[in-house]
Amino acid sequence: MSPLPFLAGLGFATIFGLSFLFAKDAIATVAPLTLLAMRFLLAAGVVTVLHLLGLFPLALRGKNIAPLLLLAVFQPVAYFLFEINGLQFTHTSQAGMMIALIPIVVAIMSRAWLGERISVLQGASILMSVSGVLLIVIKDVARAGPANALGLALLFLAVCSAAIFNIMSRRVSGKFTPFETTFVMMWVGAVSFSLPLLFGQGVQAFAGGFSAVLASWQLIGAVVYLGILSSVVAFFLVNYTLSHLPATQAAIFANVGTLVAVWAGVLVRCEPFHWYSALGVAMIIAGVWGANRFAARHETLT
Repeated sequence: MSPLPFLAGLGFATIFGLSFLFAKDAIATVAPLTLLAMRFLLAAGVVTVLHLLGLFPLALRGKNIAPLLLLAVFQPVAYFLFEINGLQFTHTSQAGMMIALIPIVVAIMSRAWLGERISVLQGASILMSVSGVLLIVIKDVARAGPANALGLALLFLAVCSAAIFNIMSRRVSGKFTPFETTFVMMWVGAVSFSLPLLFGQGVQAFAGGFSAVLASWQLIGAVVYLGILSSVVAFFLVNYTLSHLPATQAAIFANVGTLVAVWAGVLVRCEPFHWYSALGVAMIIAGVWGANRFAARHETLT
């Protein structure tokens, strides 16, 4: 098998892992919805320019794009609404730890929706990952209080949204190219995040929020990273990976994002990292590895 899908997986996982750092810094001064609107308007503009330049063709005319629109409801719309609001009450490293649950939720949903069987060892691995998350959540909530619990709950909803997207993207990959999927996702995100701002605040306030961002080079850098690298490039790599690998296998790359996010939070933002955080992360990653490893072995033997 070509190494390109695996390299793409490592690429998007690293980009997403660092994105928590940029998003956390940006929402300290910009309203979450304003940040999302700017991010996806930029992303939609970039994919449109790439198409107009003839670099990536689109063949959506005559196709039923309803599955793509439904997919985009979960990712980017639902996922980023939950993630950006969850980040207001949690640390970057905590967000990274929660994102490690994506492969586990994908495995459970694949069992429920696709009828895929879960072996005993795979089930034990899933239980280990969940236990690792519970260890972190219980200890962190005891230290930080109910606001942190709300943030973790929102991040878990983001995880569920991402898991649904992984399964749906794999299903539509035979009908649409990775660029077509990315194109629709970016435009649905741009419209979904911009219209509430425009109608809720009015044109003047809408433009004022953008002007505030453009007045700061740090915020401009965050929006460019989130809008181009973490949206256009990363989601193209996600959709490319999902078009070549099973959803459960592609979801494993979330672990790379977890490690990047945790270390970025600890080293750059000096966020706390306790003994139970290390133990919990180890349990999550070991459990995810086992869930994927024993699932693959189980499929081979049956």
